[in-house]
Amino acid sequence: MCGNHQSFDAYAFSKQPGFDEAAVRKEFAKAVPLKTVVVYCYDPRIAQVPRLVAEEFGQTHPGEIVTDGNGSKIASTTNVFEVCVAGGRAYDALRSVTVAQHLFGIENIVIVHHTHCGATSFTKEGIIDAYNQEHGADIEQLYPAESICISDYTASLEHDVLLMRDSAGTPKHANIYGYMYDIDEEKLIKVAQSLAV
Repeated sequence: MCGNHQSFDAYAFSKQPGFDEAAVRKEFAKAVPLKTVVVYCYDPRIAQVPRLVAEEFGQTHPGEIVTDGNGSKIASTTNVFEVCVAGGRAYDALRSVTVAQHLFGIENIVIVHHTHCGATSFTKEGIIDAYNQEHGADIEQLYPAESICISDYTASLEHDVLLMRDSAGTPKHANIYGYMYDIDEEKLIKVAQSLAV
């Protein structure tokens, strides 16, 4: 079903008359009590990871949607925001963390990799070569080589925690954790961390 897409901009906050970005940020922070961003793989076998992270940190996920008197969805009770990316790699989540901090303020960033991950089924050289042969595209310079695949879980989590910590877009007051999720055991195991400075 298609609608009139030209009216979508009426819902953009920055298009409203008298837009005040600082005031909007305060309202966002009140509407969504965000505490933790969880970065994890889009593999459907691990869809329960945000809930487990919430339990680990004594927070709420999925929470409930809050509506106003008109039935408009204006808030949420969740404390955990999800960022789903291939392999749960931090490089792909950097912008989302920056935006989450700007709009809501955050306390924790949790990066989760998981057993039996598809990102372990190829090498950086293999995917670069395959793209070149199959699509005629050179992706070697698109992404940092150490963030393309996972060949060692501990090393990838330690790398991603450090990458997130060193990013100018990551708040210095946030704690950063790297967890492994064991699909068969259905449990999280902490592998790395960088606490707030």
